[in-house]
Amino acid sequence: MTSSQQRSLSFGAEAAAYERGRPSYPPEAIDWLLPPDARDVLDLGAGTGKLTTRLVERGLSVVAVDPIPEMLEVLSQSLPDTPALLGTAEEIPLPDDSVDAVLVAQAWHWFDRDRAVKEVARVLRPGGRLGLVWNTRDERMGWVKELGRIIGHDDASDHEVTLPEPFTGLEQHQVEWTNYLTPQALIDLVASRSYCITSPTEVRTRTLDKVRELLATHPALANNSGLALPYVTLCMRATLS
Repeated sequence: MTSSQQRSLSFGAEAAAYERGRPSYPPEAIDWLLPPDARDVLDLGAGTGKLTTRLVERGLSVVAVDPIPEMLEVLSQSLPDTPALLGTAEEIPLPDDSVDAVLVAQAWHWFDRDRAVKEVARVLRPGGRLGLVWNTRDERMGWVKELGRIIGHDDASDHEVTLPEPFTGLEQHQVEWTNYLTPQALIDLVASRSYCITSPTEVRTRTLDKVRELLATHPALANNSGLALPYVTLCMRATLS
């Protein structure tokens, strides 16, 4: 198993922190990703259900697929009526032509692209939509830039994607928004990053201590019970020809 595969499967150890700390996705981004007539949607790499919840709220028929049982356990606690299946992007446990849209939040970069493209094309109905979305922290602001220095910068260029045939008409869109969270949720956000989970204990402890120090000393954060963390959400969509 490559180190990237190990990191992609590491999130189970911090499933609860992932759920508490990770942001959701802005409605405008989801509107843009979904085709107007979508009914059946696959949330691929669904994790703890951050995006799944937003799709279910819209009255869509949603199936969640993820390779990590601990993540799906958290998802099923909050969405008991949503099918949550163990599976990967390279082997999706759904029949051919079964969904109108496949959405992938915060996960496409972990997949074997060529195998994933074939599988997504198999489960999508003709003319179906593949939508990819990533939240990246907007590091133009003082304390968020400092946070990036501690935990590694969030770089949108990491998510430059090309989608081969049979997908066409690749488009991109960005949404700027703000997530409001508690200081503890910020620590959970950092604790749920694959880099932090897979680091040796002393590195992990040092990183989290530096985040606590930032919370205690930065003028914009000290004595604040609520933090405003700005995000840029990067969306991409393509159509199955």
